[in-house]
Amino acid sequence: MPTTTPCLWFDTQAEDAAQFYCSVFPNSTITNISHYGEAGPRPAGEVMAVEFELDGTPYMALNGGPEFTFDEAISFRIDCADQEEADHYWYALSKGGEESQCGWLKDRYGLSWQVVPRRLMELLTDPDPGRATRATAAMLTMGRIDLAEVERAADGG
Repeated sequence: MPTTTPCLWFDTQAEDAAQFYCSVFPNSTITNISHYGEAGPRPAGEVMAVEFELDGTPYMALNGGPEFTFDEAISFRIDCADQEEADHYWYALSKGGEESQCGWLKDRYGLSWQVVPRRLMELLTDPDPGRATRATAAMLTMGRIDLAEVERAADGG
């Protein structure tokens, strides 16, 4: 099966964004930078595309112009091992961006992320419907997910 690579459309910030994402995610690197040539459509020498990997997952950032911007219809979910890991991504990615609800945020480039501790999904799908309902109700009041608070709510506290 062929691989798929998300291509992120930026106006002019592709290289800055790729560097930022590589600084946030461990084991990440920029693998290639290409530039516009004489054929355009942007000035020769400007960065056209940046290929990078976030912990082994390939991405491409394209400087395509101001015609398109990100919205919440597309987001990247970060499956976090625990609260500490979730907090790392939450605080790093939301800096200069916008915090939303239920673990969602927009980073400084307008790209949406879902920062989800694994334990949250266990609580939301607990076989006990009362626990699951209480956990869901607690999560719906949060921006950044606070696992301790979701656990307390699930337990009836």
